[in-house]
Amino acid sequence: MQRRNFLAASAALAAAVPSTAQSGPDRIRLGVIGCGRRGRNNLRSVLKLADDIEVAAISEVYKPNLERTLAMVPDAKVYPDFRDLIADESIDAVLVATPDHWHAYMTVEACKAGKDVYVEKPISVTVHEGQMMVKAARKYDRVVQVGTQQRSGQHFAEAKDIVQSGRLGTVSFVRTWNYNNLYPEGIGQPPDTDPPADLDWEMWLGPAPERPFNKNRFGVNPYQYAHFRWFWDYAGGMMTDWGIHLLDIVLWAMAEPGPRSVTTYGGKYALTDNRETPDTILAAYEFPSFACTYENRVANGYTGGLPSYGILFHGTEGTLYVNRSYWEITPETRRYREPEPRVEQRMQAARGDARNPSTDDHWRDFVAAIRSRGRPVCDIEIGHKSTAMALLGNVSLRSRQRVDWDPVAETTENREAQTYLRREYRAPWKLEL
Repeated sequence: MQRRNFLAASAALAAAVPSTAQSGPDRIRLGVIGCGRRGRNNLRSVLKLADDIEVAAISEVYKPNLERTLAMVPDAKVYPDFRDLIADESIDAVLVATPDHWHAYMTVEACKAGKDVYVEKPISVTVHEGQMMVKAARKYDRVVQVGTQQRSGQHFAEAKDIVQSGRLGTVSFVRTWNYNNLYPEGIGQPPDTDPPADLDWEMWLGPAPERPFNKNRFGVNPYQYAHFRWFWDYAGGMMTDWGIHLLDIVLWAMAEPGPRSVTTYGGKYALTDNRETPDTILAAYEFPSFACTYENRVANGYTGGLPSYGILFHGTEGTLYVNRSYWEITPETRRYREPEPRVEQRMQAARGDARNPSTDDHWRDFVAAIRSRGRPVCDIEIGHKSTAMALLGNVSLRSRQRVDWDPVAETTENREAQTYLRREYRAPWKLEL
């Protein structure tokens, strides 16, 4: 009788502990929510970790995406409604790779259900959503990794170390950019229509405002990432789609929680498509000891000899450029006339190439954090800070205001800006802890 009572108590205790915390060598059972292009890219990395992760379930509202994913994981259980996947007690962790406007709700609900989460960037479409995600991860003691996979790139870590070592001298200016040319048609101007029969448009919209179906709002494209990124209801344009990757490295290397002000200029000046987000943008960020800019042009791809995207750290001794392929240092050269003519160069040129598959290793880091119950390399709070910096660029643009920002308290006194820091969810969806 004593042994029976002990076993019953042990079973009850085990049921109260999330399965991943006690799994040891057992594989993590993963549920995938959102099976579009980015979701399947993540899945390719996951399938390389078959000894650690079992893809047990998938949920997708668009049948062609579902079929492509089932071809990759034919044994996964299909959940038409993601809420049932989250409620499945046998699922240990979830990948959230949906359009951006779903990230916050799904992450919070997964945390509440005792799941660990890998959520794609940007983590949210408002600062308030990101704050709620951080609170949920902490309240429910969940591991939440953000898909800013550059944090797992070895050469990005080297670039960060170079900046922090002082080799560049005093870094007073950082420049980030994305340039390309889609002029004049861009993504085109398709008319509103009825949604296709193999898409649950109502569920796709979820907490976003009710809208008629438009091919570009939905955005699935066989040759590009989905165009939903260019509509304010669901995302934040290039500022949050690509800018966050670059700004995340800036915050990491410069060891800052966020800017103290941002001023953004831009608009839709050249393209004739039906996107809402700008085709030209310049965001200027002020920090205590340096200034930073993010630039995006969609109607002119001239780079002045540089690659089409990247980060430049300008220091008194040299400049460091970094992108996903390499980092490179260009020394500063000083010319003196007094007391005698001379040229001085205090550092040497150097270069380091990318050496590891960052997305694969980002997932390995997520698995390690689940096993150890520690923080992953891009913990939700880190991802929130980087997302917030990008979002503030859009807040300044849309409010037509300079936004003074407290990066610790995450507040501003600017009333016009405050209206863009949060949004109302469409019923019946509610973001709550």
